[in-house]
Amino acid sequence: MKSFNVLPLNDWFPSGNEPLVIAGPCSAETEDQVMATAHGLKKTGKVSLFRAGVWKPRTRPGEFEGHGAEALKWLQRVKEETGFPVTCEVATAKHVEESLEAGVDVLWIGARTTVNPFSVQEIADALKGVDIPVMIKNPVNPDLSLWIGGIERLHRAGINKLVAIHRGFSSFEKSAFRNEPMWEMAINLKTQHPELPIIVDPSHICGNRELLPYISQKAMDLDMQGLMIESHINPQTAWTDAKQQVTPEALVTLINNLTLRKPESQNVEFVSKLEQLRQQIDKLDDQIIQKMAERMSIVEKIGEYKRDNDVTILQVNRWEEIMAKRTSFAKALNLSEPFTHRLLDLIHSESIRRQTEIMNTKPVEHA
Repeated sequence: MKSFNVLPLNDWFPSGNEPLVIAGPCSAETEDQVMATAHGLKKTGKVSLFRAGVWKPRTRPGEFEGHGAEALKWLQRVKEETGFPVTCEVATAKHVEESLEAGVDVLWIGARTTVNPFSVQEIADALKGVDIPVMIKNPVNPDLSLWIGGIERLHRAGINKLVAIHRGFSSFEKSAFRNEPMWEMAINLKTQHPELPIIVDPSHICGNRELLPYISQKAMDLDMQGLMIESHINPQTAWTDAKQQVTPEALVTLINNLTLRKPESQNVEFVSKLEQLRQQIDKLDDQIIQKMAERMSIVEKIGEYKRDNDVTILQVNRWEEIMAKRTSFAKALNLSEPFTHRLLDLIHSESIRRQTEIMNTKPVEHA
């Protein structure tokens, strides 16, 4: 896959803080609220970029949708009084134009906009020839191609200061999170595009402030390059997303309690031991793949036998028996049930695919 020609985050935004923290209220409600929050965050010494929702995409009409261009004046005042660079969400070309006129330093594209290629393209067209950093959140639904596609549109418009924001994904299943973390999506993006900086938005993943430390630590453990956390001078009175915002003081506590790790170590003993363990994993992976190939060879023989005796591919009772036995065995070996189910489902799907191909071919007639 072709790499993005993007500048490393530290090259264009040397924050001086570790980790990089972007913070500010979910919504710019009043000038006093914005300024009080900004000054409170400045005192912490932990925040590098001030955020505030100027235009708010809401689910239903009649809800607070932001003050728009009027609130951009408040961000200008934040820059003047605190020295913070500022960022806000844009969803249309007009938002882009007004933000650029107001001197906004960084733009971000929200999840509800990323999901619409037409909207992202409109923003990309408005940014052609403009040298400004843009952060793009993952789409609402777990669609990695759509996320990458949005980044590509901005890249083709000439934006080379790009950051992906992982904010979790909508799910029909109820859980402790507002949006399911689905870390594998961010990991896949990081694997496919290691040159692309990725930060995490714990506020929108969690939906409540109690889970913020857990998700923030997880982001650091996965070598993400920063955090976007919503902070309000008085979260209880917030007009939007009150449950997930924290005070500047609580933000300091959260950041100070994070354990920061490095992706690599210069310790020779550590590197040597790690390499030994990785060699063991490589050997086991090779054995697993060989055994899987052997299994599929037997699956194909079973498919031929079923075809020749006019027996259906799917044998529900047999599948239920496999799931029960293998799950019990895996649990005894300290493998989690969800992992075992996903693994067996993949194997079963491939087995059915292969047997389906065999069912659609005529048996070889021997003379």
